[in-house]
Amino acid sequence: MSQTTKGIDCATPLTPKTAAAVAAAGYQWAARYLVPVGYSKRLTRAEAVTITAAGMQVVSVFETTASRPQGGAVNGKKDGAAAYLEARAIEQPIGSAIYFAVDYDAQPKGYDLIEDYLRAAASEIPGYQVGVYGSYAVIEEMAKRGAAKHFWQTYAWSRGKRSSKANLYQYKNDTRLAGIGVDLNESYGGEGWWSTKPIATEQPAAPEIVPKVVRLIGNEVITTGEIVDGRLVAPIADVLKAAGVPFAYDNDTKKLYLL
Repeated sequence: MSQTTKGIDCATPLTPKTAAAVAAAGYQWAARYLVPVGYSKRLTRAEAVTITAAGMQVVSVFETTASRPQGGAVNGKKDGAAAYLEARAIEQPIGSAIYFAVDYDAQPKGYDLIEDYLRAAASEIPGYQVGVYGSYAVIEEMAKRGAAKHFWQTYAWSRGKRSSKANLYQYKNDTRLAGIGVDLNESYGGEGWWSTKPIATEQPAAPEIVPKVVRLIGNEVITTGEIVDGRLVAPIADVLKAAGVPFAYDNDTKKLYLL
């Protein structure tokens, strides 16, 4: 298990001042709402940059109203499409997670609808990983059904139980930090969070442009690769030119010849 990290979630957009204060208090990520224009809790690209600049990661969560999962696949499809548009608009990196909230005391009779909701949402967010926020029972059941890839449990409605499947755990609601209302969380790896900073990746080695000449037959250059429609001519020509070797290319035979 990865090292435990501290995080917050909040409906209030973070400013440079509040983001810096949250980070200074030891929090390493902030969960914010990936919802359409018109919702005051909406995460913007500028805010995501602000969170990243403060040294924190971003966790995306979609929730317009708490009861949306009760609408099953119909609502899941609509919410997934809306979340996808927002994710692309704020340049959320492909491969990160979008959590969909089951923000009520879900009962077993509603599990099928929740599963349908999540699967429909997942179908509308290509490239992103679907996550679910909910109670212990929701996390356990959706993990068992394979309806999500990431799991965010809230203590609410969990009746003191903790799921081993949870990547994030919300343990306190409605507290104050940096002058705003927040919920407190911790996480254990596999969060699906993201950053606006470019991902540092190892650059592939430059392709070898020196042709592996097997032999010469007369003045014909025989290589290990075929020359098709001239596609291999440029690299070979570059090498010969650099070496000062005169050559010619026969368009009919697709072969290089030394002069």
